[in-house]
Amino acid sequence: MGLHSTSPRFCNPISRRIFSDVAGDITIYVDAQPFLLHKFPLMTRCGRIRRLISESRDPDLSKLELQNVPGGTISFELAAKFCYGSNFDITPANVTHLHCIAHYLDMSEDYHEENLISRTETFLNEIVFKSLEKSLQVLCGCEGLDPLAEEIGLVGRCIESIAFNASKEQLVNGLAHLEYPTGSVKLQTRYQDWWVDDLSVLKIEYYRRVIGSMRRAGVRTDSIINSIMHYAQTSLKPTERRECNIWELGPLVTDRQRAIVETLVDLLSMEKISSVPLSFLFGMLRMAIEVDACFDTRIELEKRIGLQLDMVSLDDLLIPSTQSSDSVYDVDSVHRILVNFLQKIEEEGSGDDSGYESEGTSGPVNHAAVLKVGRLMDGYLAEIAPDPYLKLQNFMTFIELLPDYARIVDDGLYRAIDIYLKAHPSLTESECTKLCKLIDCQKLSIDAANHASQNERLPVQISVRILYYEQLRLKSALLDNPTSYSHRIIPTSGAPSAPVSPRDNYASLRRENRELRLEIGRMRGRITELEKEQEVIKRGMRGENAKAFLGYISRGLVRMTTFGPSAGRKKEKTDGRKVQGGNEGRSRRRHRTADKSGVW
Repeated sequence: MGLHSTSPRFCNPISRRIFSDVAGDITIYVDAQPFLLHKFPLMTRCGRIRRLISESRDPDLSKLELQNVPGGTISFELAAKFCYGSNFDITPANVTHLHCIAHYLDMSEDYHEENLISRTETFLNEIVFKSLEKSLQVLCGCEGLDPLAEEIGLVGRCIESIAFNASKEQLVNGLAHLEYPTGSVKLQTRYQDWWVDDLSVLKIEYYRRVIGSMRRAGVRTDSIINSIMHYAQTSLKPTERRECNIWELGPLVTDRQRAIVETLVDLLSMEKISSVPLSFLFGMLRMAIEVDACFDTRIELEKRIGLQLDMVSLDDLLIPSTQSSDSVYDVDSVHRILVNFLQKIEEEGSGDDSGYESEGTSGPVNHAAVLKVGRLMDGYLAEIAPDPYLKLQNFMTFIELLPDYARIVDDGLYRAIDIYLKAHPSLTESECTKLCKLIDCQKLSIDAANHASQNERLPVQISVRILYYEQLRLKSALLDNPTSYSHRIIPTSGAPSAPVSPRDNYASLRRENRELRLEIGRMRGRITELEKEQEVIKRGMRGENAKAFLGYISRGLVRMTTFGPSAGRKKEKTDGRKVQGGNEGRSRRRHRTADKSGVW
């Protein structure tokens, strides 16, 4: 007999078939549905109906109404058939309704032997609780029978049975590895946690209790995590925010999804951090933001992500904002993720006496991870910089949060700031200066410094500072070979120099930098020539033709004489005229380049 194939008027044919000579003497109403029955078969097996009839002041009671019947007319129909002795099978599909209605009607052994409670209890113990699949089916049937199914202990027993059978199956599967070689396809096909998929049919409250029971029963962590991930994928359907606002989806949908997100995150908090994939954590974080989950849920996800920030990709951090008037991306969440990472680094540094130690830290840190996060955040800043709604304070907070040792070079930071300046032309001069001061000019590469020195979006003070440090770097390179630059040093008088404007200082620094670059180019050419001379000398010393070698040395000595001081001074005069003409050409070309003002 199918559990849902019922007819509310079945009792009249039953009564005629069993008591054909006795008319029905009582009408029982269940959910406003009348059942014309007989008192005798009901009172012999149902303690509740016996008490209601015996306690009634009407000796000829002909109507009785039952309220809050578990399972409604479906369950009562099955119990009435049992009272009349009608044959039907107890199955995992109907045992839940039968067991609950039996307790509701008090169909115990006190009123009749092998009554309905004992019959369903036997079926549960011998058939249902020995099978994970049947226990799960019965537990699903309990969802519409609360609170009675909970009060009689049926829900708890099903949950414990599911956990016990899952643990037993994994133990058997572990022993099966002895029969097959490691990595066998046949083994992987035969022994898999099939229940991982089936648990997703449970409501979230039952699912939470099942997972908790599985942990106590010793089910493997990877199986539990796979189950949680599958439950999230099947239960949380992404909302189409492009077509409608999340609040227009209906309170029932959002409340249900919010409860699922909060419960699953709570279950994940009990697992090891590294055991949960980062992609799943980011997916749950996006969903938590979208359904407006409680703040503790978001904090838990952000903390777990922050502790693994060095393994995160840039695309993961681009979390859309749910506020239409706010930034395009949720920068607050990423900010908290970064704070969690830095807190972990600080704790690791204070807990060990060996390792990398840097200014501003109390101990060693994982420098490689910090550098990786520094590059990641520079890329993130470049992505969010074009957002017209991104406030300057929020943008600067990200930059200031990272320690100095998180960046070896500031090229990425310069690029992000340049993009922000281009996307926010309304910034005042003081705001631009305040933002650009966050760039460490000494950490810019030669290419970045060259671009910055010609970038019209940067304040003049910053450009002068960049040129100044570039000049120091070029002079430092020349100091490694001072004899080659001694004749280029221009003597200065002892008279105090007059104050110069920033723009004059800017032009002077650019001119000196060009001269330094030319001198370095000449140095490199001479070094290359000397290296070739040395190589020829080595080959000649190993060769057999000594006369030819001595002749080559003589020619080499003559050539070296031409590079003497007097020749150098003559050559310098000629080169000076060439340099002057070249500088003017370069100035015109750089002026045209500055007009284009492209982002570096």
